[in-house]
Amino acid sequence: MTDILMPALSPTMEEGVLAKWHVKVGDTVSAGDVIAEIETDKATMEVEAVDEGEVLEILVEAGTEGVKVNTPIARLAGDDAAPAPKKPETAKEDAKAGPKPEPAAEKAEATKAPPAPAKDGERIFASPLARRLAKDAGLDLKTLKGTGPHGRIVKADVESAGKGGTAKSATAAATAGEPRKVQSLAQMGIPDGSYDLIPLDGMRKAIARRLTDSFRDVPHFPLTIDCEIDGLLAARAQVNALLEPQGIKVSVNDFIMKAVAMALKAVPEANASYSPEGIAMHHHADVAMAVAIDGGLITPIIRAAETKSLAEIATESKDLAKRARDRKLKPEEFQGGTFSVSNLGMFGIKSFASILNEPQGAIMSVGAGEKRPVVRGDSLAVATVMTVTLTCDHRVVDGAIGARFLQAFKPMIENPVTMLA
Repeated sequence: MTDILMPALSPTMEEGVLAKWHVKVGDTVSAGDVIAEIETDKATMEVEAVDEGEVLEILVEAGTEGVKVNTPIARLAGDDAAPAPKKPETAKEDAKAGPKPEPAAEKAEATKAPPAPAKDGERIFASPLARRLAKDAGLDLKTLKGTGPHGRIVKADVESAGKGGTAKSATAAATAGEPRKVQSLAQMGIPDGSYDLIPLDGMRKAIARRLTDSFRDVPHFPLTIDCEIDGLLAARAQVNALLEPQGIKVSVNDFIMKAVAMALKAVPEANASYSPEGIAMHHHADVAMAVAIDGGLITPIIRAAETKSLAEIATESKDLAKRARDRKLKPEEFQGGTFSVSNLGMFGIKSFASILNEPQGAIMSVGAGEKRPVVRGDSLAVATVMTVTLTCDHRVVDGAIGARFLQAFKPMIENPVTMLA
């Protein structure tokens, strides 16, 4: 038999909703067949079978929420043997006693040395939660022995190591990086019954955790400039007139994405990410755009945006935004990215500063274009002005780098011909 486990479909996923089954008991599946749909903290994705066999049992019904990663969700009859799920009390006893060998191999197993730590370069199998707890506790995953399915390192393994004196306590590790505890609404003077409580879904939990971690742990600062965009608006009208027969319409945000990509290539130090091993200097400007969807926010990515025309960016961004709202994006379409753009101009917001989207080194916040008085020489004039704020990770993009990036960005926005040449 082979157990089908709840997959981790994104780095932030710890649990998900088993939305729909495409198979039933008695069906025969082959590797690559779509067997289920999973709702994660970011999107709804199809799950493919990795083994072949007959579906013996559906362990988790469609519509079940809060299914933890690596939980068995179905069982196949096949050549690959896998242990059946155990009752909670039995699993607890086995966890204390360690893995049980088969009776016939018991004597030989007892003489074996404990498994050696993973060698450099070897892939370490661990759940996302275990990785985060190990990092917070200062533990090296290579030194841990996994007790999860197929030797995967899970939360209990990290906590056991912590209790053994090699790291922080399990309690400290489990709470590190989580949003701080707050008083209940009743304790803060808001009486029960005076509001409707909407439970947090996976996306909201992930957003709360990631943004809390980013705002608390990353030293950041804003840089703000004003850009006159009358020339951009005129160029946009001309470009759209040319592209109208093709059914393509370029937005102001498409111009901004193009200008950002070209400015990142002009100032490559701004197209970078901080890591404990060093500063990652990215080869391409993979620009993420913030898209508001029901229940949260997602950032699909225009890959290698510096190599694409305005028409290509317009077409791709429209497609990505639509599929983001339908929760049909693939993980590789919203994971990663080297820089983000968040535009609230369509809502009339004049200026704002975004929270960094780790591990990106910077994020640009774009306000509304509006008529404002400007000084030209000794005279006053009226121009359409857009305020842009760059939030920088000071560990990788310092003030001088951020300023040079904006110096490269502003002329392209004010005179778009320079980025079309």
